[in-house]
Amino acid sequence: MDILQEIEKDGLKAKIPDFSPGDLVRVYSKIIEGEKSRIQRYQGTVIQRRGSGIRATFTVRKVTEGIGVERIFPLHSPLITKIEILKRGKVRRAKLYYIRKRVGKAARIEEKRE
Repeated sequence: MDILQEIEKDGLKAKIPDFSPGDLVRVYSKIIEGEKSRIQRYQGTVIQRRGSGIRATFTVRKVTEGIGVERIFPLHSPLITKIEILKRGKVRRAKLYYIRKRVGKAARIEEKRE
């Protein structure tokens, strides 16, 4: 396993903010369309983090016009330019799948006071 970790070490990002499920984040990802590229923002609640090392991913959920949209981002992808933490959520679970069934105010997450 040590050989595999040595190879993966080159692809790891150095500065990743410490966020967890329940946090409201804004992810800036680079979109390449033909010869043009642009930065797209995606803002939502982190409902899970999984994996470790270079294979780590996180899922962000947002509700757009009453429809829930989830997107999975690789944590160490070179296409992710920045991750901003807007609010810290106070949750007691590592996976927040129960939020998918909730609508409106029931889907809110309490903010963590620091």
